[in-house]
Amino acid sequence: MTYFKRAAAAALTVVLIAPATGAQPVAARDTPFVGTWRLVSNTQTGIMIYDSLGNMAAQVMPNRVRRKYAAAEPTPEEAKDAITGYLAYFGTYTVDEQGRIVTHHRKGSINPGQVGDDVVRTYVFESNDRLVLTPAGSTNKIVWERAR
Repeated sequence: MTYFKRAAAAALTVVLIAPATGAQPVAARDTPFVGTWRLVSNTQTGIMIYDSLGNMAAQVMPNRVRRKYAAAEPTPEEAKDAITGYLAYFGTYTVDEQGRIVTHHRKGSINPGQVGDDVVRTYVFESNDRLVLTPAGSTNKIVWERAR
């Protein structure tokens, strides 16, 4: 798929999804989300990337020692240990500036049951380099700092 076809598809996705969710979409290139973000946490490490075309990706893993595989193929126990607590997904995103909501539209995920789901978060920019996301229906604040 060419760059222009991908850009047109991303724009069409925003136009089609926003009315269904009630969001007033903002062109991705016009948002302060664009860039690479690092998770601020004592128990997890993570990275989240937003681009100007409306694409995003996130990966978070626990700050614990994970066993290396003893062979090329992991044992069931090794595989379970590697994946436990690991979150990884990618897709597109839309921003509702009025509601201060960012929605991640999952196109792929390490968890097959989450493909196609939307991840809805309220947001606050505490500064240009500090973003606080709160999952819908939660008081758990997830703090991200812009990677430099």
